[in-house]
Amino acid sequence: MKNLTLKQLRYFEALARHGHFGRAADACSISQPALSVQIKELEESLGTPLFERSPRHVRLTSFGESFAERARSILQSVDELGEMARAAHGGLYGRLRIGVIPTIAPYLLPKLISHLDEAHPELDVHIRETVTPRLIDELADGQIDLAIVALPVSEPWMTEVPLFDESMVLVRHESQSELPVPSPDALRAMRLLLLEEGHCFRDQALSFCNIQTAVPREGLDGSSLSTLVQMVGAGIGVTLIPEMAIAVEGRAAPVCVNRFNGKEPSRTVGMIWRKTNPLAHQFDALCDIVRKSGQP
Repeated sequence: MKNLTLKQLRYFEALARHGHFGRAADACSISQPALSVQIKELEESLGTPLFERSPRHVRLTSFGESFAERARSILQSVDELGEMARAAHGGLYGRLRIGVIPTIAPYLLPKLISHLDEAHPELDVHIRETVTPRLIDELADGQIDLAIVALPVSEPWMTEVPLFDESMVLVRHESQSELPVPSPDALRAMRLLLLEEGHCFRDQALSFCNIQTAVPREGLDGSSLSTLVQMVGAGIGVTLIPEMAIAVEGRAAPVCVNRFNGKEPSRTVGMIWRKTNPLAHQFDALCDIVRKSGQP
């Protein structure tokens, strides 16, 4: 067997993750034919196929699944060697890969990127926006360095640092601005518009209203808070948004924003990273920058 290369392992990991030659090639910034050649050479070197190929899908073989686990472990170890060198340098510089959930990213990132540029101009910041379960998987695989999410996440291999709490607010059509703010019990009887499955903010809203996810619900599952607010502006229902989204979404449609009476629903925003990451001490310093960025 010929010696395997890290380049081949990274191309293999990208194809295993995306399940599509075109998307994997784009992720690796190479052409699709070049990726195909590297994967073919890797399979010939191993003497066994890693993927099942069909016109629409690319799937791992049984051996490919086992190989993928070891390949991810190797790539993570290699990445951590680089992080050890950065840690020994004594500061943050070079590439920093930050994951952010969609209900935080549009509202926090403008300030955060500006503050990071001021405090660490030597950083090359890469942003990955997706839902919490995917960010956890990508942290485990070493595809990102840290993530900004709603806590708790409760993974034993991960460090969680709470940064700030923020309230959830009610968004209704502007014609309802003079109506009393409904109670959680009353919300259950209304057409409550929520984010689609996979968003932690959806679960938090359902929990506040004491709605079971298994119960059929009249409404709309949207992919973004912006979509939900626009639907509220069209008179379709009501929704909840986090406090940090008010400045952007509250002006984007004919809606009114109200706080709940009594104990307000809220979430805790925090940062997470692998406990084994050699840059953990430097990440502690980043927490203050994210906390500052989250202030009104």
